[in-house]
Amino acid sequence: MATMLSRLNAALVAEAVGTFLFFFVGAGAVVLTADASISPGLVGVALAHGLALAVLVSAFGAISGAHFNPAVTLAEALGGVLAWRDVPGYVLAQIAGAFAGVAVAHLMFGAPVFFASRHVRSGPAQLLGEVVATFGLLAVIHGCARHRAAAVPYAVAAYITAAYWLTSSTSFANPAVRLARAASDTFAGIRPADAPGFIAAQLVGAAAATGCFRWLLRPPRAASPR
Repeated sequence: MATMLSRLNAALVAEAVGTFLFFFVGAGAVVLTADASISPGLVGVALAHGLALAVLVSAFGAISGAHFNPAVTLAEALGGVLAWRDVPGYVLAQIAGAFAGVAVAHLMFGAPVFFASRHVRSGPAQLLGEVVATFGLLAVIHGCARHRAAAVPYAVAAYITAAYWLTSSTSFANPAVRLARAASDTFAGIRPADAPGFIAAQLVGAAAATGCFRWLLRPPRAASPR
């Protein structure tokens, strides 16, 4: 029992720290876009997110699975990889890490710790973008985890980098992102009023991908004896 609790505590700390670092890098890149003289632009922001994911998933994957995303955690529980009793701890650790990452990035650049976003993100087009973005993210994870587990960090990083450029919503694909970015009035932020719709879209995309890959990766039926 003590060993199980120790492993769970280590996993929760890994989720909090990993999510913190991911959001710190991402939010820092976003804040830099406000300075035209050194702005990395959309390409730089996408690369910052992708490179950070590749490194952090590699570093924390063996400890907690490196979800850094409540949608991934719920999908892992649906697939039987993670016990449902561990889901609340994972989700709370991810949300805490996300808000801490945004806060520290703001402080680093002399901005308020939290300031509510006024960036309007609403409408069917953006919600559809989040459904597809989250579906794609979970498809990459499920597809690689079974046969190419070592490729997961790089496949996820490459997908997020590409999807950041190519989706109407900039492919957050992460409920913790939506909550934390509601407290950041930057171009990547989202009004608090718009966040629930995005979170619902992300969960729909995650559930759809999980169901799809449970069917795609189902074991073949044994041949019926004659």
